[in-house]
Amino acid sequence: MDHRHTENFYAIVSPGLENVCATELSALEITPQKVDVGGVAFAGRLRDLYRANLWLRTASRILVRFAEFRSRDFPDLYRRGQRLPWGRFIRPETAVSFRVTCHSSRLNHTTRIAETLESALNQALGRSTNPVGSNPQLVLVRIVDDQVVISIDSSGELLHRRGYRQSVTAAPLRETLAAGVLMLLDWNGTVPLVDPMCGSGSFLLEGALLARQQAPGLNRSFAFANWPGYREGLWKLLCDEAKRSEVDVDVQISGADENPEVVTAAIKNCQRSGVADQVRIEQRVLSEQSVRSAQGEHSGQGLVVCNPPYGKRLDLGENPEVYYSELGQQLQRAYPGWQLAMICPDPALVKATGLPFKKIASLDNGGLTVGLFATKA
Repeated sequence: MDHRHTENFYAIVSPGLENVCATELSALEITPQKVDVGGVAFAGRLRDLYRANLWLRTASRILVRFAEFRSRDFPDLYRRGQRLPWGRFIRPETAVSFRVTCHSSRLNHTTRIAETLESALNQALGRSTNPVGSNPQLVLVRIVDDQVVISIDSSGELLHRRGYRQSVTAAPLRETLAAGVLMLLDWNGTVPLVDPMCGSGSFLLEGALLARQQAPGLNRSFAFANWPGYREGLWKLLCDEAKRSEVDVDVQISGADENPEVVTAAIKNCQRSGVADQVRIEQRVLSEQSVRSAQGEHSGQGLVVCNPPYGKRLDLGENPEVYYSELGQQLQRAYPGWQLAMICPDPALVKATGLPFKKIASLDNGGLTVGLFATKA
């Protein structure tokens, strides 16, 4: 990829976070061109691609729109694929993996489409076979109404993998979703943040990164580093700029969980991410957590956000409404005057809390549609 040329890019985003991602792009002085369900289109140069991967907190992948054409049969698909400049992104020794989806098209056999394009790519790169590799370059192919769109993934691992989560608990909340929830709630690190049932600490970790203005992609690798046109000096410059832009955190960020193994995992994740000094986590059930009122040692009102258990995620027995009723009572007891927020798939469970929650957004948590509910700030 030539750093002097403008390319078309596409940020894949979990449903419900598209406008948040568009706002993030605008903050990077990158203009969103179109907001779709599940993604945001934008254009830019190599520097913008690097910055999007480095800074976007809610995107899952950043794609380069490589080619688009109409095709209705396999010989034509092969001929067109063979003429594409694959060498701009893929070295002859790089393994490649194709991921294909089709809708309302003559070409509808996904495996054969992948094989045809793989053969065309091999021919174009002057190699006989696709090498075997542990980190293949992902190529996404989407065919709708006979229109073929081929995209090159620039991210590698999904962007929610920040590089700090090695201690995983049951039903972890993806970092991209946690960051998106905080931004939907307009939390920016100026008021305290608490997760009273924090699990492995996604809300707390993402909150600390957000408050520090730390780029989420600083501590991981990316697929674009294997491209022929990779500019290591530019990437290092952007990372150095990001590190210099970090600020000290003086806001309280804290959490708790009743499971000692989960608390240990959360603390280790904080240590690996470099925010252990900014985040306090303890083992304590919600009913035993101290009251955080406007006076006293645990003073300061802010945002309480949590991802409580629900049926398809963790077993609550036959009467989950009883659990949520108790949850509401304990949140009201421990955090009087705070803004309260939670994600939950069932409005009836939210209603059972007895708290004045309003739905803020509809989101996706591991394939399950959930609502983000919050009280007034």
